[in-house]
Amino acid sequence: MTAITATRPTMSSSGIGASMAVVSMLCVQVGLAVAVNLIDDLGAEGITWLRLAWAGLILIVLVRPRPSDFSPSAFRATVLLGVVTSGTALLFMAAIARLPLGTASALEFLGPLGVAVWRGRGGVKIWPAIAAVGVVCLTQPWTGQADAVGVAFALAAAVCWGVYIVLTQHVGDEVAGLKSLAVSMPVAALTATVVAGPSTFGRLTPELVLIGLGLAILLPVVPFTLEFLALRRLTTAAFGTLMSLEPAFALLIGFIVLSQEPDALAVLGIACVVVAGIGAERTGGREMVPAPA
Repeated sequence: MTAITATRPTMSSSGIGASMAVVSMLCVQVGLAVAVNLIDDLGAEGITWLRLAWAGLILIVLVRPRPSDFSPSAFRATVLLGVVTSGTALLFMAAIARLPLGTASALEFLGPLGVAVWRGRGGVKIWPAIAAVGVVCLTQPWTGQADAVGVAFALAAAVCWGVYIVLTQHVGDEVAGLKSLAVSMPVAALTATVVAGPSTFGRLTPELVLIGLGLAILLPVVPFTLEFLALRRLTTAAFGTLMSLEPAFALLIGFIVLSQEPDALAVLGIACVVVAGIGAERTGGREMVPAPA
């Protein structure tokens, strides 16, 4: 009897990368919504430090990177990535302490959007343009109601996030597996300790420490791991544009978890960023980079 072999359809490289990015964004927004409720207990910088500290400890124990895993240039880039990671997290938490989650996320998205415009070629540049319309609809700058300090923090986080995307792909192409993440995250934790540690240590309780462990897994361990893997499959332009879904997820999670209700114009903004995200997924396949030795 002749055996019949069934072939299973495989997802394209860009499809896998896009799926990883979407799951990453969902984890980020749920984690941020939970973190917002803890700001009164530890402050924005304190809760950021706690989850980065746990994340750094988890990754360095599980992955156990060695000096021989890095070239001198790759190690320097990884350390810089850790500093940028800490800056992104600290600045964005300061922003969402003053702004609605969707608004802050839309402003922070200007960083990846800038990367997409800078790196994009040909037709892919249409997607950042559509996403930009969505960002304007979500932020509604003409109302003048947004907290100016919060906006400044979100824009600073946007700059850090743009640099983070470029560094993450550069480091991911040179260092095998998650070893670079297991170095950059402890560096991020140390950086946050310098900034927030002295004002946070005295406010910790056993309950908050355990909550911080859960937050660290939800944000940043799982999403940052997925982002590293996604950036191996997507161009930086496509990844940055796909991040246009972030404000939409933030608006949805903010509505469900934090009761932050969007208006009609915000819904239009969601439609724009979803269209841009779909376009990025369809055009963002990246040739697989050989695994680092």
